[in-house]
Amino acid sequence: MRKKLILLMIVLALSGILHSCAPAGPAEILVGVNAELTGAIPMVGAACKNAAEMAAEEINAAGGLEIGGKKYKIKLVIADNENKPESAAAAATKLITQDKVLIHIGANASKNAIPASSVCNELQCPMISPWSTNPNTTLYKPWVFRACFIDSFQAGVNAQFGMEEFNATKGAVLFDIGSDACYYQGFFFKKTWEKLGGQIVAFETFTTGDKDFTAQLTKIKESGAEVLYVPQYYDEVPLIVKQANRLGVTEKTHIIGHDGWESPDLCKLCGADCNGLYFTTHWAVDIAGAKTQAFIKKYKEKYGVDPDSVAGLTYDAMYLFVQAAKNCGKLTGNLAQDRKCIRDGLAAIKDFEGVTGTMTPTEQGDMIKSVHIVKIDCDAGVFRWYKTVQPKTFE
Repeated sequence: MRKKLILLMIVLALSGILHSCAPAGPAEILVGVNAELTGAIPMVGAACKNAAEMAAEEINAAGGLEIGGKKYKIKLVIADNENKPESAAAAATKLITQDKVLIHIGANASKNAIPASSVCNELQCPMISPWSTNPNTTLYKPWVFRACFIDSFQAGVNAQFGMEEFNATKGAVLFDIGSDACYYQGFFFKKTWEKLGGQIVAFETFTTGDKDFTAQLTKIKESGAEVLYVPQYYDEVPLIVKQANRLGVTEKTHIIGHDGWESPDLCKLCGADCNGLYFTTHWAVDIAGAKTQAFIKKYKEKYGVDPDSVAGLTYDAMYLFVQAAKNCGKLTGNLAQDRKCIRDGLAAIKDFEGVTGTMTPTEQGDMIKSVHIVKIDCDAGVFRWYKTVQPKTFE
């Protein structure tokens, strides 16, 4: 018995020696993803999650992220914000304080990104929102960045496009008063339209969850509006457009929209009713360069669907983090210090070449980048590139 015990101790000792001599694997970096996986816009959350996972797999397959001569594996910590502002804030708090993530990616819809950004800024954790265009997401929040353009630019582009494309002077807006993103898009559209010499003849609102827009659309029809701006999400647009067609609004009024329209589900829900309509977005597949085409091909092979702009922007957000880490130069192991280093690394980025375009952050953390206008062809199931507008500020 004594001999067996001695033999076991020798085996264990040798095992420990061999284990200590084995080369250590890469260290691990925790990246938080705060996404709308459930709720009204699950396609947004799915695209965000998919693209983040694809980017992490690429980085890890290449041996990990190298910072200061040391390799780090990326581990995603994914949280569902349920497309609710309070859940987005709670998810951000948990990711930062309990999960100890180095950086926070998301949320996407502005109503979720704004409360999440307040948490990230207060707790001093760097955040990149892939898809939130509302100015309040980054305003006075030095720890917060975005991968997309902002509402004032996008809505200004829509106002200018609507006036020039349709030779229009009378504009109208229909939006959800309970959504920060939709409200600001409507406000900035109105401001630019009037600055360009036009008249807003109808400024109509509804409440989140409404399904009947007859009253608002009737007022818009009676107003004589030549262009109707609908800054809503892909799940609501089909209801509005179908009712507008049924009421005869579109006989004299052109409907245009923003990036919230973009989803593979738009044509499934809207069909031919949406054919020929225009919206602004972050990229256009049919004019994409080699880097973007490679991403599109790989994403479709992996997930079986074409990526939308949320996927592209999330993928860019992940690689903006990679660039920030390289700019940082070294991780110390002190989470607070390392978060600060990543934050400074994000601020130092210049002319980053992403799949959604070339971008440089402003001091406010907003990206200077182009806006694309696409035309809907639901018969073919595609959004065709129509025009690109270069960065410009609409004050």
